[in-house]
Amino acid sequence: MHANTDRLWDLVEAHAPQAIALSDAVWAVPELNFAETRSCALHDRALRDAGFHVTPGIASLPTALLGEAGRDGPTIAFLGEYDALPGLSQQAGATTHRPLPGDGNGHGCGHNLLGAASLLAATALKAWLAETGLPGRVRYYGCPAEEGGAGKAIMVRAGVFAGADAAITWHPGSFAMVLPPVSLASLRVDFIFAGRSAHAAAAPHLGRSALDAAELMNIGVNYLREHMPPAARVHYAYLDAGGSAPNVVPARTTVAYSLRAPNLAEMHALAGRVRRIAEGAAMMTETTMTCAVVSSMANLLGNRPLEEAMQAQFERLGPPPFTTADRAFATAMRATLDTQQIATVFRALNLPVRPDMAVCDTVIAHVPERGRAMMGSTDVGDVSWVVPTVQALGATSAVGTPLHSWQMTAQGCSALAHTGMVHVAKVMAATGAELIRNAALLERVRATHARQIARHPHISPMPSGLP
Repeated sequence: MHANTDRLWDLVEAHAPQAIALSDAVWAVPELNFAETRSCALHDRALRDAGFHVTPGIASLPTALLGEAGRDGPTIAFLGEYDALPGLSQQAGATTHRPLPGDGNGHGCGHNLLGAASLLAATALKAWLAETGLPGRVRYYGCPAEEGGAGKAIMVRAGVFAGADAAITWHPGSFAMVLPPVSLASLRVDFIFAGRSAHAAAAPHLGRSALDAAELMNIGVNYLREHMPPAARVHYAYLDAGGSAPNVVPARTTVAYSLRAPNLAEMHALAGRVRRIAEGAAMMTETTMTCAVVSSMANLLGNRPLEEAMQAQFERLGPPPFTTADRAFATAMRATLDTQQIATVFRALNLPVRPDMAVCDTVIAHVPERGRAMMGSTDVGDVSWVVPTVQALGATSAVGTPLHSWQMTAQGCSALAHTGMVHVAKVMAATGAELIRNAALLERVRATHARQIARHPHISPMPSGLP
């Protein structure tokens, strides 16, 4: 069995140059939610070159795609992403903040690496199945708009994951480990207030201020914060503050809210309370209020047998083989971070802070849920409710690098990042292979998932008609 795994890792190494070139090419064309046209085309071409049958535009999303290969047997899905973030452009490899000229987008969350490594794992597993003659299917899903667009939630709603036995993915970061299945369910919703404009000096009594309504709503929500569950989160931003003329009573205002809670039930309860506050603000100001859901994501559903299977592959492989040059680069990058930033990355995963660690020199032990520390959201959560799902964390940056930062963008096509990307691809490919050749493991994975959704059936939080 180990000999077969060693051969699989050799296949990952053999296909690594193409994956590295893909990650660098995507890094160079950073595109935002549902507009990842060039990045999606790069993945489409890479899949076709590797012999996959490609279906573009799945779930009616122009920048989503499916690559499939193999026959019979279990179907293993690998999830890839390639969307960027606004305002995080950065010169590659620079250890000072040097934004690039142009649109300002940048891969500050490492999704250029994410898609490339998942595709690398899928390609290696496809080649391994061909060599061994084992029955099994490999799927690669190109998933758009994770950064706020909830692309995978739309794909789940469309049923494109039907027939998959397990889903495997990862995220770039500082450590080599199984990512704890902890995330917050989230809802992104716009509240639109409509009133009546008037001359603010001559006839203010005739006006009904939409801006007043939005501000009263925000005050009400701020008072709500004392009475929310501790893990809930509420954030807001004005999209339209009613214009720039102070002598005109604003007739229309839009405020965007992001609501998060540990699970879907708590999220919907919180959303109901926020909506009632908005209704009250409209009543007080004699305006009208409508709301429009922009996106929504479910919380992650863990799968202990699948996580343990991935951890076994991490432990057999060992830590990433970083070079002396990688360590020097990581040390220089860490000098741009303060101690609080570095400590926060450790604490987000309930890990003891090691201020001396420049790169991940160990495989982190798997502790299920790790005290539920992580407070982010991901549309991988939606997939986990319909397919047993596991995520790795790959060591592709200096330890302590925060996501959504220029430092993360700067490291996105470094030798350090490439080493960590290939390392985690080996873990994912080997996990997929173990599920194909170990029927007892796959049955435990399926049974665990079935028990969970029997207790809490999945109801997609993503309304129809989105995006």
